[in-house]
Amino acid sequence: MKVVKLLQSLPQPAYDPKQVQQNEAKIAAELGISLYALMEKAGAAVFTQIQLNYPELSSLLVISGKGNNGGDGFIVARLAAQVGIKVMVLIVAEKTEIKGDALTALDLLTNMSAILRYVDKDETSLKFSAEFIVNFQGELIVDSLFGTGFKGQLSPQFLKIIEAINSHVAAVLAVDIPSGLNANTGNDGGIAVIAQQTITFIACKKGLLTAQAANYVGELYLADLDIGESFIQKISSSVFIQGQKNLPILAKRKASSHKGNIGLVLAIGGNKGMPGAIRLSAEAALRSGASLVAAACHQQSQALVFADRPEIMLVPAVADNLKIDSAFQKAKVIIIGPGLGRDLWAQQLFSAALSSNEVSNETSNKTSNKLLVIDADALSLLSEQPIKRNNWVLTPHPGEAASLLGCSIADIENDRFNAVNAIVDKYGGICILKGAGSLISDGKSTWINTSGNAGMASGGMGDVLSGIIAALLIQLPEPLVAVRYAVYIHGLAADIVAKRQGQRGILASDLFPEIQRLVNTDS
Repeated sequence: MKVVKLLQSLPQPAYDPKQVQQNEAKIAAELGISLYALMEKAGAAVFTQIQLNYPELSSLLVISGKGNNGGDGFIVARLAAQVGIKVMVLIVAEKTEIKGDALTALDLLTNMSAILRYVDKDETSLKFSAEFIVNFQGELIVDSLFGTGFKGQLSPQFLKIIEAINSHVAAVLAVDIPSGLNANTGNDGGIAVIAQQTITFIACKKGLLTAQAANYVGELYLADLDIGESFIQKISSSVFIQGQKNLPILAKRKASSHKGNIGLVLAIGGNKGMPGAIRLSAEAALRSGASLVAAACHQQSQALVFADRPEIMLVPAVADNLKIDSAFQKAKVIIIGPGLGRDLWAQQLFSAALSSNEVSNETSNKTSNKLLVIDADALSLLSEQPIKRNNWVLTPHPGEAASLLGCSIADIENDRFNAVNAIVDKYGGICILKGAGSLISDGKSTWINTSGNAGMASGGMGDVLSGIIAALLIQLPEPLVAVRYAVYIHGLAADIVAKRQGQRGILASDLFPEIQRLVNTDS
């Protein structure tokens, strides 16, 4: 049985937890493995990881619920007691509530020298539970309260227990998923167990890698319980985890390459007082391999956009004049939105950009080959006049996504997978729903990005991403692959900078040297 650090074992699909729950018994039976044997394998996988990470462990607290996740915890407790570790088990249920395989695991544990404490749901037990956790003097807490079926709100009893776990100085290891986290959406409902490590079973659940999951999961491990390979072969998913191992390598440029056959990116934005956004986007496109980049920005912004970067060409920023400019005609990709604003000037440029890839012949229903990257203010303008096209990339953060769908930010964050696909269904093309665990969807498949860090919560990061996307769209033949690659190296560049100098204070422009290096890796 393999236990691997998940982000080192890519590529692989991610699943709705219901898919795992509904199919694990069938796959196990086909392989001659009983459900109780599967539970034993889960407990053994967790204990093996404990021995690797905490070889000097002398005292362990296991906090279990009444379900199968609690059963996994009982097995961990038994294995620990067998090797002489002092074990305490807080069981948040009455013994009569524990059934099936979990009861079998509990019965085996009762023969060991572990301290068992049962608590029900009354006020006295609630107070006792918190005190029991606070008084624990050991080095590690194992969280096996809830499994992947949890998706509701926590009762006051469980809130107190999770608060006590999170305030304890001991390290925490979560079994399958941190209790309180929704394994399907990554939504936390307000609070969840903060773990240093999480060991999930059979296959990765998609909610472990997006939304609020990053606040709770810690280092993520996968134990396939000897059925993971068969599970992935037989159970399909449209959600995938993306990392370096399933991304392309940019082809080495031919010695005869010239700027004309590589291509031009046109970046439109930079209204009065907002030159920085379009400058960042334009320079990011240059650093990512676009041979030519032209910027259409407000006259008052031109000097700052051009300053110290003479490689950025300036073109007319009045809509009628821009549409007849050669850069507008030659551009393979147009970025519209960074620093654009929403005034009449912005609206006219937005309309001009849309005209660049309109249906060229209503009877043939063919569009031009020109691609658009719609970002920032352009997304707000699009939300006011929704249209659907296939040759663009939309790059909303949750607030912009809420505008596109006419809902609240909370609605977006409650189910990011549904939101990104709803945007594609309504507007077409490819959508990136930005945030921790950014999602990329073309309506057929959804990819969860695994690079990036909290240091990217600073101004201009999205502008840089739009430039990387545009440059890679002209260098790779498949738009979805280009977008996935752009999102990944954007986050990876930030990870490299953060490792070198810390997350706080990272500027969007700090990423440029790393982006240039990454697009040249192995090319």
